[in-house]
Order: sequence, then C-alpha cells, then structure tokens
Amino acid sequence: MPDAERTLTDQVPRVLVKEKIAAAGVELLRRDFDVELGLDWDADELGRRIADFDAILIRSGTKLTAELIERAARLKVIGRAGTGVDNVDVEAATRRGVIVANAPESNSIAAAEHTLALALALYRNVPQAHSSLVDGRWERARFGGSELYGKTLGVIGFGRIGQLVAKRAQSFDMEVLAFDKFVTPERFRELGVEGVGDTDELYARADLITIHLPKTPETVGWIDAEAIARMRDGVRIVNCARGELIDLDALRAGLEAGKVGGAALDVFPEEPFTDHPLFERDDVVVTPHLGASTSEAQDRAGVVTAEQVAAALSGGVVTNAVNIAAVRPEAMEALAPFVPLCEGLGRLAAGLGDGAVDRVEVEFRGRIAEHDTRLLGIAVLVGILAGHTEEPVNLVNAPAIAEARGIELSEVSEATADEFTELISVRVGEVEVAGTAVGPRNIAYLTGVWGQSFYMPMAEHLAIFRYADRPGMIGRVGTAFGEHGVNIVSAAVGAGAGGEEAVMALTTDAEVPDAVIAAIATGEGFFAGRAIEL
Repeated sequence: MPDAERTLTDQVPRVLVKEKIAAAGVELLRRDFDVELGLDWDADELGRRIADFDAILIRSGTKLTAELIERAARLKVIGRAGTGVDNVDVEAATRRGVIVANAPESNSIAAAEHTLALALALYRNVPQAHSSLVDGRWERARFGGSELYGKTLGVIGFGRIGQLVAKRAQSFDMEVLAFDKFVTPERFRELGVEGVGDTDELYARADLITIHLPKTPETVGWIDAEAIARMRDGVRIVNCARGELIDLDALRAGLEAGKVGGAALDVFPEEPFTDHPLFERDDVVVTPHLGASTSEAQDRAGVVTAEQVAAALSGGVVTNAVNIAAVRPEAMEALAPFVPLCEGLGRLAAGLGDGAVDRVEVEFRGRIAEHDTRLLGIAVLVGILAGHTEEPVNLVNAPAIAEARGIELSEVSEATADEFTELISVRVGEVEVAGTAVGPRNIAYLTGVWGQSFYMPMAEHLAIFRYADRPGMIGRVGTAFGEHGVNIVSAAVGAGAGGEEAVMALTTDAEVPDAVIAAIATGEGFFAGRAIEL
C-alpha cells in the first residue's frame, strides 16, 4: 500500500466484527469505517490484534475481559449484538472510557410473538395433534381446543414485551389485565389495558396468565403454590421470560390437581433442560428457549448494534450505552460521586412506597445545584426502576423506560442547603428520603426518611421502621433481630419535635428476612417496616 494511502486508512476508525451479524450491519459500518471480519480468530489472535481497532462488535461467543480491554489502547466502543452484556467486563470498559452498547429491544417482537404462539398451541393442542397425526392416528375429536376470543389475559410485568403481548392479544378480542406497580394508570388507559393494583385480582380473573418479569431475588418463584391457589380454576400459564419465575414442582402439582388447565414454557431454571416430569404431560407445551430465535431478531440486533458503534465513532448519541451517559468532563468530575447516592435513594424510595409510581420529584441543594444535574435525576430513575423491568436499566435508557411507563421526573435545584454542603431529596408518592455524600471518598449518608432526620452511612442491607415515639420501641426491634440471628451494624433514630412519631434506620451484615420485618411491623405501636437491599 502506498504511504499516502496507508496514512488515509490509518486515519479512518477501524472496526473489528468478531462474530457474525447481519450483512446489512456490516455494510452500514463499511460506509464510513475500515471494517475487518475476524469471525475465525481464536482468543490468541484477538489478544494480539485488538489494539489495532477503535471498535469491536461481538455477540455472546466472545468474552472481553479486563485484560483484553486494557490491551485495546485505541478502543472507543464495544458493541454487543444482543440484549445481555455478561461477556463484557463493563466496569473495566468504563474505567477506560470505552462505551459499551447493546441492542436491548432487538428481540422484543420475537418474544411477544412466541408468547402468543405458545398460547395458541396450548389452547388448540397443536403439538399434541401434530405428534398424533404423524404417528398415523387421526384423533380429531380428542384434540378439540378452545378459543382465545373473549378470554381474559393477565400480564404480570408490563414492560416493552408485556405491552407488545397485550397489543397482540387485543387483536384476538381478549380482555387484558396487567400488573406492574411501575406503570401508571394513565399509561394503562392509553394502551386500552386494565391495570390492577395487585396480583390477587389478576389471579382471580385471568383465564390465561403470562409473566414478563426480570429475574431478581424478589421475583424468583413468583408463581408458586400459594400463587396458583389464588388463581381461577382451569387457568393456563405461559412463561417466555425467565425460567426461575415459576416453581415447576408447584406447577406440576397444580396441573395434577386440575387447578391449572395447561402450561407452556420456553425457559427453564437451568438450560439446557431436557428431563422433567412436566414434559410427559399432554397439557404442557415446551420449546427450547426460542423466544428470541428469529432471523429478524438476530438481524435486528446486528443492525442496531452497528448503528450504535457508528454513532460512538462519529460523535453521535449512543442511545443504548449500558455503562454511562455522555456528559462534559468537568460536569462528570462533580457529578460522578453522587451517582451511587442517587441510585441508592431511588431504590430506597421505591422500596418504601406502595402502589404505582407516576411521579418522581428530586431536589438538589447546595453546590451540586450549580451543575446540570440531569444525570443525577436519571440515576434516581435507575434506582427506582432497577429490578422491575425486563431490560437492564442504565443511565442512558432509564428516561425512555420511565416514559414508557408514564413516570414523570421533576427536578428542582437550590444553591443553598441549611445543614449540608450538598443535599439530595427524592420523593415518590408519600415517601421522601434524603442523603448526602461525605468526605474525600464521597461516602453516601442517609439524612432523612419519612419526614424524620438522622445521619448514618448507607449500606447494602437496610431496615427502616416508623413507629410511635415512646419508650421501649428500640429495644423491641433489637430483641427481635437478636432472636432471629440478625446482626445490627449501625442504627440511627429520628423523631419530630412533637414526639408522636419516630423513624429508626438500621444497617445489618446480611439481608433481613421478610418474616422478621413483618413480625416487628405488625406489632403494637409500629406503623410500617421495610427491608431494603441497595
């Protein structure tokens, strides 16, 4: 290559497409960048050559470790063609200032369609009838089914996929109920769906239930024996979300008892999953995690990710960045220490609240109010929404996820703060929490909950109680914790001047069981109690 041509090539950003994506995605990148296909590269070759590229585009088969990212001196962006980023060390990339972008909604349509496909197969006995016919039996009478028309669908988890399922179900003239405390009544009405305040009402009314929740400690085993007992007789259940959401033993017992009329499963607690008594039943339809397995979804993931990589290399907006939103360096220096505090306050406010979240109010006081605090408002949304949406929530997509749920974010800034250099308050419904960052390491401190003030470091495991301000209440909490083997690390109490009500906040060295909290909170003189995991 002539020197002049080599110089020109070196000035053009270089992109490594390490795994196969849609041809349209490769062509999109080739319009403006020098693209090399490394589909057959092994780990050694990737390690040797990764330093030559400004961007890399992968799927699930390539693991980008901290060591590899450190070698990539020119790397500006990592594109993951798919929803997850488990195979990328996002923390290492963030330290290096490398954007990590993915295609979080690329499979939403495929997953929604597969949910309806399984529902139809379940109601019309499609796989059973197919198997019978290819085995040489004409059993028309045996496989008569039911219609979706006029049935009531209950959707648990009303994010992007849940909403797409609801829209498609409405085309079958189904009545649609949905439960998601992070979706406002207005949003339900916009979509022609009846939002219910709790799952009990959904269980009592739904003929068909589909679940679209993320996997978190709170959602594992969401549909268990107790939940099934509250469902109407003959209910059918579909799961195309996460295998851990349904207790398979409880589901089997419900089917055997006739309480559950049928089930369709695309996901399982461990995968591959090929051997379970459920597979022997005629009233169960199973598929091997095919929800995202359409050519269109795979192509869409490649194209969307290529667009994100192109935007990152050309100075555009990377809408699907999973690590951090783009802000000016001088603003980031001031705001970054407060991001964990704001996420923690959001989690705490959401955990203490009841019912739907429709409005979030954030107030910034002190020196921090001199900056553009939008990033911190978004961090509050991340804390509120985390663990409650199918897609991972981050500083880039939180506003869009909140908007889709009808959640409004309101921010107020005030340059003065009475007691602290900086103070951040978050209000969700009737719940207000406040905090600040302290010292050179900007340690997050909790300064107020439920209208009462105190001062204590925030920690991973928190327990909060609101109670009548009278002697002996603190001792009752300590005794109950001690009886259940819960070790208190720190505690603080805030009480109003009137002396009628107080708030106690405790940090512990492990998660506090719900039963312990409930035993205390239902006792005489206690108004509320919650365990919050930050």
